[in-house]
Amino acid sequence: MMQATVPAALASPHRPIATLNEGPLHAALKAWYFQDGDGVEVPVAGCQIDLVRDDLLIEIQTRRLGALRGKLERLLVDHRVHLVHPVARERWIVRIDDHQQPLGRRRSPKHGRVEDVFKELVGLSGLLTHPNFSFEVLLTQEEELRRHEPGKAWRRGGWVTAERRLLEVLESRVFRGAADLKLSLPGGLPEPFTTADLAEKAGIPRSIAQKMAYCLRRGEVIGIEGKQGNSVTYRIVP
Repeated sequence: MMQATVPAALASPHRPIATLNEGPLHAALKAWYFQDGDGVEVPVAGCQIDLVRDDLLIEIQTRRLGALRGKLERLLVDHRVHLVHPVARERWIVRIDDHQQPLGRRRSPKHGRVEDVFKELVGLSGLLTHPNFSFEVLLTQEEELRRHEPGKAWRRGGWVTAERRLLEVLESRVFRGAADLKLSLPGGLPEPFTTADLAEKAGIPRSIAQKMAYCLRRGEVIGIEGKQGNSVTYRIVP
């Protein structure tokens, strides 16, 4: 694996240093988020916390948010926890050889959006309205380094992701409770609406709209109204 680094623009003598087994994207985001006075890699309630700012615990998770559920449930009993998750609005794909030298670089046609976070939030949906919990989506520009491993990732012809690197944070969106979750709903939704309506108005795939509806229902933002043919209908909770 290539050595974890922080982009030069983010480096400073006061910023945290990457820890063992920490990927370059996680390390760079921790450095970007760090403020003077923050505690770094602080043990709290038997857990290692990325950053501690006064009485706020800040956890940065680049993927598999559901894997944090047990840890968050323990911490939220007595602590405020802020979860930070990046979504790549722009991604550059860099293929590398066995010596970690670049073979080519191209821009991915895929563009991430804030709503993509709901694919990951399904595993944390029961925590979304916890009074001690908040989360933040960072829309980023990233590099994804891929190396060739025959027999793996057959859809990519054997090219697997080696690591992700932060180029720039483009935008931030913070969610605290049901009121902020409700702001993620697009305007112009019919009443009641289906996930097909949600997908159309938000301009997202229906698979994401379904996960979004599930999370918003668990977050008490929308409720089930009934059925329209084979589709469940929802109504926004006043």
